[in-house]
Amino acid sequence: MGKIKIEHLNLTYSDGKESLRDINLDIPPNLITVFFGPAGGGKSSILRVFNRLNDLADVKLLSGKVYLDDMDILSPKVNVIALRRRVGMVFARPVVLPMSIRSNLTYGLEVAGEKKAKMLDEAVESSLKQAALWDEVKDRLDDPAVALSGGQQQRLCLARSLVLKPEVILLDEPTSGLDPISTGKVEASLQELKKTYTIILVPHSVQQAARVADFAVFFLQGEVIEQGLGQELFVNPKDKRTEDYIMGKFG
Repeated sequence: MGKIKIEHLNLTYSDGKESLRDINLDIPPNLITVFFGPAGGGKSSILRVFNRLNDLADVKLLSGKVYLDDMDILSPKVNVIALRRRVGMVFARPVVLPMSIRSNLTYGLEVAGEKKAKMLDEAVESSLKQAALWDEVKDRLDDPAVALSGGQQQRLCLARSLVLKPEVILLDEPTSGLDPISTGKVEASLQELKKTYTIILVPHSVQQAARVADFAVFFLQGEVIEQGLGQELFVNPKDKRTEDYIMGKFG
């Protein structure tokens, strides 16, 4: 069974824009699943469904089932704060808190009730190592986070998600504003992270999708057109629309 199972998911926003139509998917655990396709296809919308960020949007219709393990996350009985600890999210544009590097990471833990300095220090070091940032910042943890480069800030946002020990990490074009070296570091860290976490990534290009996908899903105008193992889907797509998109014939 998938880590996340989606059954007949439909989502329509109040402005009439239908974002998702009858989505059925199984997201496998401990792999990198990539959602790719043209802009406006519903990729970011489905990520927001997974940790209930659509609760903050003007939604006209939301129907279907989305299970995290055996819990229907769309149920009104779900504790949304607890859900967001299990399902972390990193956005395209890094937003660091106006405090030190260290405090960006300890803030969420302290709010959750962790007060022991040793535990906080260990969590800071562990999450920064997982995000491939520790060696670059270990001697300046008390410096303002805003002093970091864009690539470092993005990896700090990844570390901030990891410090809460989620089960699933959602990444919405996390390298779209980064240089190739920073992008490579993020992609390399994801290969390590999937051993511990289930990762769902919306890439910023087809090339990135093909590089990192263990499992891939092609979205077009709110529908799933094709899904399969990454190494098979990008080499031998079965649907002509998938092939045309991968070949750059539309986008």
